[in-house]
Amino acid sequence: MATLYTKTKLYIEANSGTWDDTKVSLQNDGSGDYIKTWTYDGLAKPSDSQIASYETAGNAAEANAVIDATRRTQYLSWQQQMEMVYKDQKNGTTTFKDHCDKVRSDNPKE
Repeated sequence: MATLYTKTKLYIEANSGTWDDTKVSLQNDGSGDYIKTWTYDGLAKPSDSQIASYETAGNAAEANAVIDATRRTQYLSWQQQMEMVYKDQKNGTTTFKDHCDKVRSDNPKE
């Protein structure tokens, strides 16, 4: 289940806004997460049903964030990547491309 933060962020972005901690705050008093404050000019606070409509997109965004984090570690450091690129150019090989393709195929996005 996607978090309220993710679904709210997607709602804001879908309405041409960006997340701003000074304009929205989320809270949980033990009965579940809710939007405590909302002060976006020209953008109405979303209803529960509007937030719920972002469940599928929120799940995908959160899953892809985990995949992105995994990819970042598997791509190796920029120094190691540059070494692969240099050797590929020098030797006419495709080590860097092959490495990137493997990281992507091992960690596909939704």
